[in-house]
Amino acid sequence: MSLFYKMGTAAMRMLPAERAHNTTIKALKAGLGPVANKTASPELITQVGGLTLPNPVGLAAGFDKNCQVPDAMLAAGFGFVECGTVTPRPQVGNPKPRLFRLTEDKAVINRMGFNNGGLDEFKTRLEKRHGKSGIVGANLGANKDSDDRVEDYVKGLKALWGMSDYFTINISSPNTPGLRDLQNENAMDELLGRIAEARAELTGSTPSYPVFLKVAPDVDMSEIERIVEQARMYGMNAIIVSNTTIARPDSLQSAHRGETGGLSGAPLFETSTAVLREFSAAAQGKIDLIGVGGISNGQQAYAKIRAGAKAVQLYSALVFKGPGLVTDINRDLKARLKADGFNNISEAVGQG
Repeated sequence: MSLFYKMGTAAMRMLPAERAHNTTIKALKAGLGPVANKTASPELITQVGGLTLPNPVGLAAGFDKNCQVPDAMLAAGFGFVECGTVTPRPQVGNPKPRLFRLTEDKAVINRMGFNNGGLDEFKTRLEKRHGKSGIVGANLGANKDSDDRVEDYVKGLKALWGMSDYFTINISSPNTPGLRDLQNENAMDELLGRIAEARAELTGSTPSYPVFLKVAPDVDMSEIERIVEQARMYGMNAIIVSNTTIARPDSLQSAHRGETGGLSGAPLFETSTAVLREFSAAAQGKIDLIGVGGISNGQQAYAKIRAGAKAVQLYSALVFKGPGLVTDINRDLKARLKADGFNNISEAVGQG
């Protein structure tokens, strides 16, 4: 990472967390983001959920809620970018302050509450980039005051069909009351069943866009096999493991450790990777997995891959290291593959 971007990242940390994030988005829109070497690395090309990615390191949802800078983040070196979470109607989210840096813990707590500009705004931006290269996905959510949250996901799928390279059904956020209840067996049957029906109508005789399911790290371990089977039964192409946690490890040092919301960053790495291993054992290679939670370097990205992930996503580490981090991670992944005698990242999946 260049000195310029290191200085910029340090300057952003002087601002309140949410203002720093908004300033970063403005800078990226103005073309001030890093640009990675575009030379392809064959050893990093991977397939996940029906997508072919130039490298396995993706940007997690939450960074670009309104699909304002996907191409800037692709230019920074991400193999794929997930925008959102987007809800059918615009919503302001929870009262501020709602985003907190836990600097001593290299962590973040957020209770944003799906603040976003809604589907119409999101769709307009996707339409403007239609035909450009690079994998950009849409993370779909439900409005807080919705009378039919399942229908909100169907609306999102229908509105963005043909514009997004893939879709993520996000039922894992702790900041919309009751949303995680959709992970329960009967609720998931209804949700995934209606998604499958809508998808069949939209697809017709043409290939379908991939649809992923995003789950929480706080899932009951005894439920993992059931979730995997339901995801497979309803045709999900991959499971994203996982979102932020409501747990608060005793190791947290920051004065913000007691804030409500979802915890992400370094303290989530071990827990989320353990959950990923359980999902990998249950999946037995029959559905692809994407590993998320606490990744801030190549070693951790590689650990997720060896735990069973075909690709990974990160976000919180950018708060502390800036968007140039992805280049460092991909460089490190190549070195680790070579050291372990793997010709391609796919050979390392589930090998640790």
